[in-house]
Amino acid sequence: MKLRDKVCIITGGAMGIGAAVAASFRKEGAYVFICDMNREAGEALAKQLAPQPAEAGGAEFAFLDISKEADWQQVMARVNSAKGSLDVLINNAGINIRKDIEEMPEADLDTMLSVNVKGPFMGIKHALPLMRKSGGGSILNMVSICGLVGHKFTNETYTMCKGALTLLTKSIASRYAKDNIRCNSVHPSTVDTPGLQKVLTDPVLREQRYGEIPLGRLATSEDVAQAFLYLASEEASFLNGVNLPVDGGLTAY
Repeated sequence: MKLRDKVCIITGGAMGIGAAVAASFRKEGAYVFICDMNREAGEALAKQLAPQPAEAGGAEFAFLDISKEADWQQVMARVNSAKGSLDVLINNAGINIRKDIEEMPEADLDTMLSVNVKGPFMGIKHALPLMRKSGGGSILNMVSICGLVGHKFTNETYTMCKGALTLLTKSIASRYAKDNIRCNSVHPSTVDTPGLQKVLTDPVLREQRYGEIPLGRLATSEDVAQAFLYLASEEASFLNGVNLPVDGGLTAY
């Protein structure tokens, strides 16, 4: 098992990509804290992923609004009390208010910055002491191809937020490697989810998203989960400050 007995926090872990990451990590023996604002979905997933008697690891739900520092402090205190260590932090949670720069209200801008930038920042801030106490760890940020390129189909606020996370990743990687703490980021192109398929009933949008990917298909949640699994594992022990595209070649041209 690649993550046997590793203690992991996954934000936005109750559904979608986060749930796929949680399932993948549990399969590899991790103890996962599924952190989300959706208590019902999070508790159901934790119950589903709870260990059988012979399995390593485990799963539990923890309520977390990533934009609130007090929530982060409570979650880290809970992890410390329950497990005494933290090996992996995955900053997966994020939002996109789909309005272009000229139509973006200040309140919506503040909300996106609070969730997409402040949230991961606060998570890292409070994970560092616990990881240092544990002798090291792996911080993984969910970004997007929009943290690598100016994507013409995506609003500027989202791209700005994801660009900030890209350089936050490199900054943490360069400063805290001395503590055996690695920091990397994952950059998917459009991920095929049930919610997205509703959007892609528009033939123009469907052609845009499929047409831009050289491999000719969308990413799956499992594609993204496997990238996180690799970066969290000892197989990637010398990868630090890496911004890994999971995009079927979109950013290759």
